[in-house]
Amino acid sequence: MIIHYLQEENSILNKFIAEIRDVKIQKDSLRFRRNIERIGEVLGYELSKKLSYRDVSIETPLGVKKEQISSNEVVLCSILRAGLPLHQGLLNYFDDAENAFISAYRHHPNNNAEFEIVVEYFAAPSVENKTLLLADPMLATGQSLVSVYEAIKKQGIPKEIHIVVVIASKEGIEFIEDKFPENTHLWIAALDDTLNSKGYIVPGLGDAGDLAFGAKL
Repeated sequence: MIIHYLQEENSILNKFIAEIRDVKIQKDSLRFRRNIERIGEVLGYELSKKLSYRDVSIETPLGVKKEQISSNEVVLCSILRAGLPLHQGLLNYFDDAENAFISAYRHHPNNNAEFEIVVEYFAAPSVENKTLLLADPMLATGQSLVSVYEAIKKQGIPKEIHIVVVIASKEGIEFIEDKFPENTHLWIAALDDTLNSKGYIVPGLGDAGDLAFGAKL
């Protein structure tokens, strides 16, 4: 797995990450969603540098100019519901991508800290030999991403995979590294050290889905 950690270099990205973490600012759900969306745009721009390109001739009002545009067939897949603002940020840049949506949630069968990932809803085109962008704001334990990837493979085997994450834990990265093809790119905006006993990232930001769309039962 090829890991790209964007916050290794300072940029405007720092501001967006600081605001989604801030307990005062994140109370504004509209701003929280917009910041996740903007982080998706930054991550999308960076990963676009690793795509394939082809020459095209563009006719302007005054002549013809050769340009290079991406030749990848992109399928953008987000994990419901927290992944929707991140999905929109990526879609703002990959506006001709096909779209896929999948649900994955933690089920606690024994009403304790132990959980299993349940994948239910899945709507997607074929991903066979295409470029899959897999978007999930939080890479905590990594179990959700692995479960989702196993479900996606039923739609075909992607030519290449780019996993797009806002905040990741070191433990989550270690868990998924050998579960995806070696040439998979992992794009991370921010990296945190630890998980708590419930499997949530610390210091993280809380529950991304609740912050974006309101608390669930």
